[in-house]
Parts: sequence; structure tokens; C-alpha cells
Amino acid sequence: MSLYGTQKLLFHLNRDPAVQKRYRDDLPALLDDYDLVAEEREAILAGDVGKLYVLGANGQLLMHFAALLGMPWADYIEAMREGVRRHGPVRAGIYAMTTSTDEKVAGV
Repeated sequence: MSLYGTQKLLFHLNRDPAVQKRYRDDLPALLDDYDLVAEEREAILAGDVGKLYVLGANGQLLMHFAALLGMPWADYIEAMREGVRRHGPVRAGIYAMTTSTDEKVAGV
């Protein structure tokens, strides 16, 4: 997985108006500039915040991506929860889960 490429794209989308314009004008061409695996590319094309979360994308970067998509805050939080329900535990990055979704961690 090329988590770095995904997070680099999300970072650029958050900060660079030229990248935001390319996102709106020709997303497939923009994605060609980043080292992404098919699963990441498909999630970005679909605006699937939950899948990107499960793939390991940083929540701070995803929060801004969700805003770019016009997603309200509550929907963003629910998208991450739904991503775990649909695709399983977070696979990589700082949010990686070492337990199943129904196990309690630290008694919580």
C-alpha cells in the first residue's frame, strides 16, 4: 500500500488551490501524479472517506478532504465508523487497530 502517496495527495488538496482546481477539473489526471494503489485510487475517486480511513489516512487530512467534498462534520465521523464496519479494522498508520471491531480496548 502507498499510504504516503495518499496522504501526500490529501495534504496537497488541503493546502494548494491549484491542486484543488485540478481535483475539480480532472481528478483522474491528478491522481496519476501520486503513487497510489488501485484501492486508494478507487476510494479517492468515490470520495469514500471511510475506506480511506481504514486504509490508514490521517484523520486530520481526511477532515479537510471531507470538507472539500461538502460533508458535514457528523457525516464525516459516521463515514469513518461505517468504513470500519464495512471494510474491517484500520490497516495502517497511526490509527491501526490491533483488535476486532467488537473487542473492547482498555475496558472501553
